[in-house]
Amino acid sequence: MKIPTSLTSAVRSTLLGSLALTAFGSLAALAQEAAPAVADAAAAAAPTVDKGDTAWMMISSVLVLFMIVPGLALFYGGLVRAKNVLSVLMQCTGIAAVVMVIWVFYGYSFAFGGGTSPYWGGLGKVFLSGVTPASVAATFTKGVGIPEYVFICFQMTFAAITPALIIGAFAERIKFSATILFVILWVTFVYFPIAHMVWDANGLIFGWGALDFAGGTVVHINAGIAGLVGALLVGKRAGLGRDMMAPHSMPFTMIGAAILWVGWFGFNAGSALEANGTATLAMINTFTATAGAIIAWVAIEALARKTASMLGAASGVVAGLVAVTPAAGTIGPVGAIFLGAIASIVCYYMVAVVKPKLGYDDSLDVFGVHGIGGIIGAIGTGIFTSTTLGGVGYAGEVTMGAQVIVQIKAVLVTLVWSGVGSFILFKIVDVVIGLRPTAEAESIGLDLTSHGEAAYHN
Repeated sequence: MKIPTSLTSAVRSTLLGSLALTAFGSLAALAQEAAPAVADAAAAAAPTVDKGDTAWMMISSVLVLFMIVPGLALFYGGLVRAKNVLSVLMQCTGIAAVVMVIWVFYGYSFAFGGGTSPYWGGLGKVFLSGVTPASVAATFTKGVGIPEYVFICFQMTFAAITPALIIGAFAERIKFSATILFVILWVTFVYFPIAHMVWDANGLIFGWGALDFAGGTVVHINAGIAGLVGALLVGKRAGLGRDMMAPHSMPFTMIGAAILWVGWFGFNAGSALEANGTATLAMINTFTATAGAIIAWVAIEALARKTASMLGAASGVVAGLVAVTPAAGTIGPVGAIFLGAIASIVCYYMVAVVKPKLGYDDSLDVFGVHGIGGIIGAIGTGIFTSTTLGGVGYAGEVTMGAQVIVQIKAVLVTLVWSGVGSFILFKIVDVVIGLRPTAEAESIGLDLTSHGEAAYHN
């Protein structure tokens, strides 16, 4: 039987309509299924905030502050003469306060402002523009973050302690006003650019693949060479080699060293930016490297001088901590012991042999311990990160030799940038207000002449 044309058209229309509805329904269903997948992908790409990581980073930030005051202040304060102890305490406190304010005004932006320059972060976050309690700072691992305010505080403590380290090189013979002016200029033109170059994803040294987990270049080499330049430009202490200049309170120094060791766990383990396995690796390395350095310093001192001193042990604490700082998250605990011991021996040689021969007056051995220890640590990081030596290994196809070359380049850039920059800035301060107090003020002591008070009363 022949089917009428009108019926054929009706059936065709019905079938096409059914197919269209079916296809539309299928597409709608697929879209509904795809939407959660897209949302999940977006959620995975956006860092999520973990309360445990946030709590750890808040604690780490406070631990680094603990390193500055009271830790570094007591360590340095005990090493100077009684008439200058308050001046050192005041310098540490004043520097910390000034740098924290500068960090909020423009320091954070200069270092981590989101700019694409290899040398500075730009003006994008001046006065913390755009930062809110909801802002998230992504960590070095994918998908995890911490509140940006916490990251700002953590990095702020690094910026505050670094210039405070410098003052030990010319302690007992610099004006308080000169110290503060120099620090303002130094963090602006030296520290913030170095921090950006090493730690920001767009930074010059970061782009080379240099390893600096917690600040071997940014903090210790940076401060060490600036301290040496300052010591040379300010000149020697009056009466050096003639007057008694022994530390006035070794208990202060030992307490300060112990506080530094405790606070350094925030410094090193906190630099993982998470409470994770890398943080635990940095933690154990902070134990073992320091222990190895103490033993090495005390042993070589006992061999050379027939006695093992408390000052030597305290110096070993700092040498080991400095050396392991750039390596804490990438080397193994046994490698950390050897790195700490090697750095301690070299630092002892610089302090006990090289400095007296060259005749410069690095009062509290800032260059001899922080500068040299930082160099040993930075280069040693390139060696001990190797898996054959217990480290976590290098990125991609990088070899030990290639990594060591990159580490040396990072050290050289830091030495030149900080050394030349510090020289210029010290000269500017000297012209503007003068670096050194009068001979009379220095003889009386900076506690009375600069601050109008004395630490001790008979």
